Amino acid sequence: QLQLVESGGGLVQPGGSLRLSCAASGVTLNYYAIGWFRQAPGKKREGVSCISSSGGSTNYADSVKGRFTISRDNAKNTVYLQMNSLKPEDTAVYYCAARRYSCGALGIVPAYDYWGQGTQVTVSS
Repeated sequence: QLQLVESGGGLVQPGGSLRLSCAASGVTLNYYAIGWFRQAPGKKREGVSCISSSGGSTNYADSVKGRFTISRDNAKNTVYLQMNSLKPEDTAVYYCAARRYSCGALGIVPAYDYWGQGTQVTVSS
């Protein structure tokens, strides 16, 4: 059974940076695409970014393009989300999720089979 654990969240000032990690255990991530989602209070869960199982394909929500970078290290069974130039509207609980091989359309929640428990990101002065 694949288990995912997010880490790296916290409180940061606007314009700051954070790097989130999604560490997998139980199963190798080599065959899974990993998506990052976020959910702010009172809002729907939205897709932020995704990386294919090989790492050769990535996609991003328009709201984070140019600021966030997704990457993976299959040897460490970990996926990262580097978040720069953070804005207050980036405040949310961030989740990573896994689906087989390819990302498909960004942000399709039911397409993902495994989810982490989430990590809080708060952007505030």
